Amino acid sequence: MSYHPGHGHRDARKPAPARRGFACPDDSADVPRTGPLVFEERTSETSAQPVEDQLKVHNNPYSSLNIQQQRIRLPIFKNRGHILYMCERYRTVIIVGETGCGKSTQVPQFLLEAGWASDGRQIAITQPRRVAVVTLATRVAEEKDCLLGHDVGYTVRFDDVSDKDTKVKFMTDGLLLREILVDPLLSKYSIIMIDEAHERSCNTDILLGLLRKIMQVRNDLRIIVSSATLDAELFKNFFEMNETSNPDKDTAAIISVEGRTHPVSVHHTKTPVPDYCQSAVDTVINIHKHEMAGDILVFLTGQDEVEDVCEKLREASTSLRNVDRLWVVPCYGALPAKEQMKAFDSTPHGTRKVVVATNIAEASITIPGICYVIDTGFVKLRAVNSKHGVESLMRVTISKASAEQRAGRAGRIRPGKCYRLYPQNELNKMAEGTIPEIQRCNLAPTILQLKALGIQNVHKFHYLSPPPSWSMINGLELLYALEAIDERSQLTVPLGIQMAEFPLPPMHSKCLLKSGEFECSEEIVTIVAMMQIQDVFVTPFRARHQADVMRKKFSVEEGDHMTMLNVFSKFQESGKSKKWCTDHFVNYRGLMRADNVRSQLVRLLKRFEIPKISCRGLINASENIRRCLVTGFFSQAAKYHYTGKYMTVKENFAFNMYKGSSIMFKKDYPQWVIFTEVMQESIRDVTVIDPEWLYELAPHYYEFGTEGELAEKRQKAGEDEEDL
Repeated sequence: MSYHPGHGHRDARKPAPARRGFACPDDSADVPRTGPLVFEERTSETSAQPVEDQLKVHNNPYSSLNIQQQRIRLPIFKNRGHILYMCERYRTVIIVGETGCGKSTQVPQFLLEAGWASDGRQIAITQPRRVAVVTLATRVAEEKDCLLGHDVGYTVRFDDVSDKDTKVKFMTDGLLLREILVDPLLSKYSIIMIDEAHERSCNTDILLGLLRKIMQVRNDLRIIVSSATLDAELFKNFFEMNETSNPDKDTAAIISVEGRTHPVSVHHTKTPVPDYCQSAVDTVINIHKHEMAGDILVFLTGQDEVEDVCEKLREASTSLRNVDRLWVVPCYGALPAKEQMKAFDSTPHGTRKVVVATNIAEASITIPGICYVIDTGFVKLRAVNSKHGVESLMRVTISKASAEQRAGRAGRIRPGKCYRLYPQNELNKMAEGTIPEIQRCNLAPTILQLKALGIQNVHKFHYLSPPPSWSMINGLELLYALEAIDERSQLTVPLGIQMAEFPLPPMHSKCLLKSGEFECSEEIVTIVAMMQIQDVFVTPFRARHQADVMRKKFSVEEGDHMTMLNVFSKFQESGKSKKWCTDHFVNYRGLMRADNVRSQLVRLLKRFEIPKISCRGLINASENIRRCLVTGFFSQAAKYHYTGKYMTVKENFAFNMYKGSSIMFKKDYPQWVIFTEVMQESIRDVTVIDPEWLYELAPHYYEFGTEGELAEKRQKAGEDEEDL
């Protein structure tokens, strides 16, 4: 290990002693080691306090105080007057405050106490994720000593816990967008707070642009934008309405809240780790053996990694002796809401909780008891490749802003520690912030939503960060090919309007709306619901062979979508049995979520009067289902190449077949397929098709003929353009 001058020099080979209760300053310099892992001396980048003053006391001196006394001691409380004054003085206020300063829970209460909801209007607070909405609303209701759903409530998709008397309403930004469809001026809100704006999802960016337009009509509306890590000047300039040089007429201002609740020390490995999942497991076990009491939060990239690490931790905990019990809790977006909330349950005495999460736990939410954070340095993001226009789920390194957010999770209840499984020099190479989703994702869903909101000229919409032109063109072309918009770029009736109503990508909703014509709506709604979960099968660490054998039994030669249908049908036949899922290595939590999504989609289809028909028993049942899938995913067709890869039909871009696909169990790869998802450079969720279906079902998108005939057609088309 390396040490700063002035610190006690402990033998680096000597393991840190087991500690409970208070730690002396000299002991606090010890960092747990994980086999070959060596963590460097802590840094003070996440704390305003000097390194020497950090982590001397390992308890929360405010824990015995009542909630109101704890509120007063939050760093943001001393800025209460300033924030309320700025809300009166300016139309837009940007609040930049460190993680844990109290902005997400306290600012709504400041506004409520100042009378912003006294005239019958409401205070709205948006969050990027539903789990943050629920936990924050619950916490604020507790602090206000009121029943959740009355003065303080929340609204997320398919779950409304509020009434007509609700004064403070938490919601996802997507839900507020939906409200604009009904009430374009958001007249029932006096002030709207956009929290965690640094995440910059498509919904957040669209919402900010629409709020800017609404403010030009409503002079009484106030906007608060808050985050721990954002470019405050960018947001200020975006909302600034003052076109003169007179600063007294400014309409936007920035306030910075200094200080966090507790300091966090950060430790980096000296060298990169070869397997961050295994290193995370080793680090958790080492913390559990050698560090004082406190829960642990581990950041991973996706559901598969979370479940894998949870299984390894449970297995490793069985061999531990003379230590507390280890309670391992997964947390990711695909989990049912009840399962997600387990991460927020209090830890029983004599137990240490380990929450293994994706970036869902990165911002806004406070998981009780977390004192140690393990940051693997990676995240999965969706991005469109400009070369072939296909959106893929890619594993990439996080940004410096995300690293700071993750570290801040450890300092919410007492001084904490963050262990980064990457060296300090790797942090220096990271980007300052994550690229906004609107600049890296498929824009077809975004354009469809803007059209539904009445924004016809999407090119001139006021974007906070304008998307690339090629991405906008690709999105419009796809919507036109899906028949969601016409030649004048207007929503088609009724197909385009109905597609905009679905909480799904346009390709998925097109399949659902066309399923009645193919007499397979029952099967298609099941397949689309199953496509919303990341992994249908589970592969236990010590039972890989048995899991592969079972997966092969479920697999059908038509591809992954028919395999999904097969699995869900058997799941329903078993009475939705958890034991059946365990015995057949199937993802029980995922299937329960798919069942929930399916019931919601069935209600939407009923609303749009799509007949509920099953093709079970028909001779051409499989063909009907696959042809229906082609109506939505014809743009993602690929042909087998002699190199062993699949080439997309439109762009001639090569992809590998995903190793978990049911196609891998076939002796011979099929010649033509459609795919519905891309991970890195591999296509997954694949279905075998007949190439003639492409021309039959999407003649406006594909040309049919030999290479010579197609070349002659293109040449003639070029000559006709020159004549014009």
